[in-house]
Amino acid sequence: MKIQHHLPATLLALSVLVPAQAPAQDSYPSKAITLTVPNPPGGVVDTSARLLNEPLARVLGQPVVVDNKAGGSGNVAYGAVARAKADGYNLLISYSAYHVGNPALSPGLPWEAKDFAPVALLTTAANVIAAHPSVPANTLKEFIAYLKANPGKVNYASQGNGSLSHIGTEIFKQQSGTFMTHIPYRGSGPAVADVLAGQVQVFITTPPSVMQHVVSGRLKAFAVTGAKRHPGLPNVPTVAEAGMPDFKLEAWVGLFAPAATPPAVVTRLTADVKKALELPETRQRADAAGVELRYQPPEALGQLVKTETAYWARTIKAAGIKAD
Repeated sequence: MKIQHHLPATLLALSVLVPAQAPAQDSYPSKAITLTVPNPPGGVVDTSARLLNEPLARVLGQPVVVDNKAGGSGNVAYGAVARAKADGYNLLISYSAYHVGNPALSPGLPWEAKDFAPVALLTTAANVIAAHPSVPANTLKEFIAYLKANPGKVNYASQGNGSLSHIGTEIFKQQSGTFMTHIPYRGSGPAVADVLAGQVQVFITTPPSVMQHVVSGRLKAFAVTGAKRHPGLPNVPTVAEAGMPDFKLEAWVGLFAPAATPPAVVTRLTADVKKALELPETRQRADAAGVELRYQPPEALGQLVKTETAYWARTIKAAGIKAD
């Protein structure tokens, strides 16, 4: 009788323990996930978030919401996610220039690199040297010659002080021996609008911002700043083909979580992000937007951040660039 009484009690205890453990392992995600974007709508960062959110929602089985939180050269969004609850529901869509450039540009940031856990590299994009049709040049060499003959006559747009378009254009000026006046904007959308209107003449930016306008003829493109021609702009030469081989400029966009996010959640997220990016419809939408999908796992993204933070610190110091 004692044995018969003991066995059911043991089985009962096991039956209580097992269900209690299983939901803890499989409960993430149980509600909507927010992707915080440090830029306004438009441009490669916002485009990357919107390439990811719908397919990731299908893979995870929960809504994935894009929240554009522009301001402070990205620091508003970075600070918000750094302070967010580290439970995997508040994630950062990070722009390379902000992530690796801001620490050298702005001492006393409301965040540090150690505040974030890398989840996955999402996309990369070379840049396009684009100009309003009023600029009297049709090639990169002609453009540089015009700038040299007219120092200070041309204004260039950027996505904001310290953005990749700002730093990249300053490097272009140094390497080409030219001068243009910097006009910063809050993101790609308003910058493109003023370049289309001819109020600012030049914008070095990622393809999603200007590709449709180059194809339609509303803007002209002198070169692509990557190692190969862009599939959406097959007639636009690379900077090397156009006579400036040492000038290269590439942006990347990555997904990060608050640093204390449980490793199991990061592992789940990066695996599902990989699945979402590998869906055929995701690749089709990326190609149409002019963005290159380039998944990398957390370890590779973490190393990329370290390497590029050191590189941009040297570049920003050498160029004398300071945030306003």
